[in-house]
Amino acid sequence: MQARDEDPFRPRDLAETEKGLDTELLHLNVQEVEDNPFQPRRDFSESELASLCESLKEHDMLQPILVRRVQGRFQLISGERRLRAAIRAGWKTVPARVREADDRLVAELAIVENLQRKDLNPVEKAMSFKRYVDQHRCTQEDLAQRLKIDRSTIANLMRLLELPETVLDALRNSLLSAGHARALLPLGDPKQQIEFCERICREEWSVRDVERRVSELIAEEDGDEAAIAGRIGGGRRTRSEQIGSLQQELRLALGTKVEIRQTSRGKGKIVIHFNDHDEFDRLRRHLTDQDPSHASRNTQGG
Repeated sequence: MQARDEDPFRPRDLAETEKGLDTELLHLNVQEVEDNPFQPRRDFSESELASLCESLKEHDMLQPILVRRVQGRFQLISGERRLRAAIRAGWKTVPARVREADDRLVAELAIVENLQRKDLNPVEKAMSFKRYVDQHRCTQEDLAQRLKIDRSTIANLMRLLELPETVLDALRNSLLSAGHARALLPLGDPKQQIEFCERICREEWSVRDVERRVSELIAEEDGDEAAIAGRIGGGRRTRSEQIGSLQQELRLALGTKVEIRQTSRGKGKIVIHFNDHDEFDRLRRHLTDQDPSHASRNTQGG
């Protein structure tokens, strides 16, 4: 089973952020450099650090780490893997460039460094986007423009956070890919999503297998509802089958449970289910093409 999707990111070059900016080159004691509080990466591969450590011993550090001054201290902006490897190699000091940067820019550079040079797992990517959007009260479009990546990529990854923690753990551990996880979203039911996740891991389903089985389950559930309505409505069976088909289409498009209820006179309503406020905001964006931060500002202005 393929554990990871091909990375869709084409973020701005990290080197571009240094063009035209004055930076100061120093040699800092490794113990003086504080962690980056906006670091998206939570797990660092021991084998990768060991390999980088050997490379530093043989070739030195070809690119300095990047830091900023915060209340008289030095705080890391980018280069955490290099710093960790240098400490492992027994270095007492590391070359560092010092530049001015506010919290927002530091968060952006941390995301860019990881997207550009070493894949984060999909959950780490999604969490880094969510933290940024929440903290800076910006839209996904704003973030996409600043990182030079497509907004749909950000939106699709952030949707993964709607999945139950069991599924997210499997995604973090590369037991299933982001494609597998996205295919589970239309189920809407956390219990079903966990059951499908377990079968994906156990039976090594491809993403297409998951999409097909999810579609079949949705069709079966919607078909049962249509059949019941058809038995009750007698001659309205054909109409009920059409409604069932439309329910399935909307459910797949929105990634959540959708019910269509119609009276004998042809009137009716569409019921769209959501599990929490975050999913409600996602559905609102999807249906209105409006970002929730815009909506809240409009609400406050009214």
